[in-house]
Amino acid sequence: MSVRAAPPLPVREGVGPSCLALPAGPWATIAACLVDRFPSVAATTWAARIAAGEVVDENGGVITPTRPHRAGLRVYYYRSLTDEARVPFDEAVLFRDAHIVVADKPHFLAVTPSGAHLHETLLVRLKHKLGIDTLAPVHRIDRETAGLVMFSIEPATRGAYQRLFAERVAQKEYECVAPWRTALPLPLVHRSRLVDDPTHFMRMCEAEGNANSETRIELIERHDEVARYRLVPLTGKRHQLRVHCAALGIAIRGDRIYPELLPVDTDDHAHPLQLLARRLSFVDPITSEPRSFTSRRTLGRLVDHQ
Repeated sequence: MSVRAAPPLPVREGVGPSCLALPAGPWATIAACLVDRFPSVAATTWAARIAAGEVVDENGGVITPTRPHRAGLRVYYYRSLTDEARVPFDEAVLFRDAHIVVADKPHFLAVTPSGAHLHETLLVRLKHKLGIDTLAPVHRIDRETAGLVMFSIEPATRGAYQRLFAERVAQKEYECVAPWRTALPLPLVHRSRLVDDPTHFMRMCEAEGNANSETRIELIERHDEVARYRLVPLTGKRHQLRVHCAALGIAIRGDRIYPELLPVDTDDHAHPLQLLARRLSFVDPITSEPRSFTSRRTLGRLVDHQ
């Protein structure tokens, strides 16, 4: 198994370098390409990064202000964000051995750096906490979802753990709080075709055609018009559980994307999405040991959601 070479810039404050394969274009220099490619980053910021030697090519060669542009060259650099707000909830490490780390993620914390989230991500927090620069997630859950996320430590064995999820070998179980529908026959298996929603890049939607997603839904408990459900995804499409619940008329409490897309940057920490990655089970592909983990987090009492 081939192992990807380490980036030419080291991890800094828990954050690894970002990488861009330079696109074809009219730019005379790499610096001009970077300024044009990232309009939200000031030209003076790129000039300062380049002057500090913090923009390099795939071989570690320093990018200078006048270095000619070359399409396909991979360029590495450090991202930076100003005034990144702290997510006011803490993660917990449930398990660690020589190969994996299993963490219990709070709501609102992204798994990996993206967009407006850099240092305030589960990956960067864990790198700081554990001092493991090679840490990488082998699957993902939404930023708004709480619960279990597994990370690989060793690049040489990472593929074996990634295949647990790519091949649907790992068993995952979620829990959610949503409205109760008397007419909904439970337990049930909901199947549909999920595609990118043409109305907004953040959303998925159901469409006609052969099903490519499947979720088993069971009732755990009910209190008046609210219920707690067990969700078992048998496939792994983006936003699958959220779309399926909304399609069945039981949109998950606190969902700010389905069935209605609410404005971005309107997190309500007092009312998180009531979706939890509760359990994760698999046979360890390296040690052959059975593994089973359960989140310590809860979604609260149903009476609180009336």
